[in-house]
Amino acid sequence: METSLHRQLKLHYAHDESQVEVALGDYRIDAIRRGRLIEIQHGSLGAIRDKIASLLEDHRVTVVKPIVALKHLVKLDGRGGEVVDRRRSPKRGGLLDVFDDLVYFTRVFPHRRLVLEVALVEVEELRYPGHGRRRRRRANDFVIEDQRLVEIIETRRFRTLADLRKMLPSGLPKSFHTGHLAQRLQVRRHIAQRIAYCLRETGAIHPVGKEGNAVLYTRRRQAA
Repeated sequence: METSLHRQLKLHYAHDESQVEVALGDYRIDAIRRGRLIEIQHGSLGAIRDKIASLLEDHRVTVVKPIVALKHLVKLDGRGGEVVDRRRSPKRGGLLDVFDDLVYFTRVFPHRRLVLEVALVEVEELRYPGHGRRRRRRANDFVIEDQRLVEIIETRRFRTLADLRKMLPSGLPKSFHTGHLAQRLQVRRHIAQRIAYCLRETGAIHPVGKEGNAVLYTRRRQAA
C-alpha cells in the first residue's frame, strides 16, 4: 500500500496533481515536471535499475532517493486509533546512506540524462500493536500504518562523477585506502569499503596499487 510520504513527495516534485502517476508506454511514472520524468524510490535502487536504464534511452530522468534523517514514532492504540504515545527514534540517516543503494546502481549512474537526488526527510511513522499469537507480545511487535512527510530537510543532487567525489572527506592522502576513508568519515571499515566500491565502479576513483593487503586508490579526474 502506498504511504502518505510517497504521495506527498510525488506531489512536491510534480507541482501539479495532473502530472502524478502518468502512464508512459509500458511504465507508470511517479511524476513529470517540465518534461523530466521523476521516480521516487524508497526501496532499493536495484529494483528500478532496468526501468531507469530503459527510460534513459529517450528521456531525462530524476531518481529521488528519500533518506529518513529524523523519525517521530507515533503509537496508536489500534489500527486507525487514537495517539497514545509519541517519541523521537534514536535512528538517524545521512547522506552517506546513499551508498547502501548506489552499490546496486553503478551500471546506470552516471548518465548524461540522469540526476540522482537524495532527499533527507523528517517523517512521522504511525504504528499500532501487532496481533501475533505470542503468549507475551514483545515491545517491538507492531504494525506500521503509515509514514507522513513532516519536512524535506536537505537535498543533494548527483549528476557527474565530480559530484560523487565531493563525498570524499578532506585530508585524505593522495593515495588512500579504505582505512583512511573510514577514519576521516568516522565510519566503520565495511561502510568505507562499500563507498570505495561505488566510487571505483562508477569511475570516480581508481586503484593504483597496494599497501600491505589494502588496495590504494586515487581520485580520477576524468570521467570513465
